[in-house]
Amino acid sequence: EEERRMPQGDYIEEFRKKHGTRLDHEERTRKREARSVHRAGVVARSLTGLKAKIHNKQRFKQKAVMKKTLAMHAVKQKKKRLGDGEDDNEDDGGDPARVRDGAVPSYLLDREQVSRSKVLSNTVKQKRKEKAGKWDVPLPKVRAVAEDEMFRVMKSGKRKNKEWKRMVTKVTFVGEGFTRKPPKYERFIRPMGLRFKKAHITHPELKTTFCLDIIGVKKNPQGVAYTQLGVITKGTVIEVNVSDLGLVTNAGKVVWGKYAQVTNNPENDGCINGVLLV
Repeated sequence: EEERRMPQGDYIEEFRKKHGTRLDHEERTRKREARSVHRAGVVARSLTGLKAKIHNKQRFKQKAVMKKTLAMHAVKQKKKRLGDGEDDNEDDGGDPARVRDGAVPSYLLDREQVSRSKVLSNTVKQKRKEKAGKWDVPLPKVRAVAEDEMFRVMKSGKRKNKEWKRMVTKVTFVGEGFTRKPPKYERFIRPMGLRFKKAHITHPELKTTFCLDIIGVKKNPQGVAYTQLGVITKGTVIEVNVSDLGLVTNAGKVVWGKYAQVTNNPENDGCINGVLLV
């Protein structure tokens, strides 16, 4: 019964355990692996269409894993080369040319040698962190707004039996040269009373509030659809015109557009308050 339950693929292993392998088994296996690359190339060149896409995707993943493995080995070897000088003369991949001449003071013995490439990569990482830090917003999390709260259903048609129109109940920004669609075809209605053009933005370092013109809505945390409609709710990142503040870049150019995050509920307060993202 045990033999009957045995998986069908195990009979090869059973045979090898009992009788061993051919004398040239290792050599044949090595040659087969060496030839498999050429065989894979022939297959890749002959495939077309969807099969080619799937095959290329698999090859891409395999190459990515291989590159990562090689990069890890390279880092290990670099660390080994930049290790203590006493191991440099041994046959473990050390570079004999890096042997120090003369004695080293005791306070320098525990100090590591850092390669130039390492310093460069650290600098790049630091810059990325600083850039990411600029996007640290005052309100990282906001309450999710339901669709019923954001829109009001408008009944249309001769008998008022069509319900495909929506009226936006939140503050919106529509831009300077905005023209409405014909009322018959307008799905999202943005009321004139809730369209805003200016915002009260506080500069966190100057501790001063300015009334600035809104240039556009960069991102609404409630979703992409609300960003495209120009809906402004609490936590929305908007772009404001800061040319009046006289801010300049390191190159000496005047900054005229900067991002700010809305910190209040504009539909309740009747104005937009926000903090400049410096």
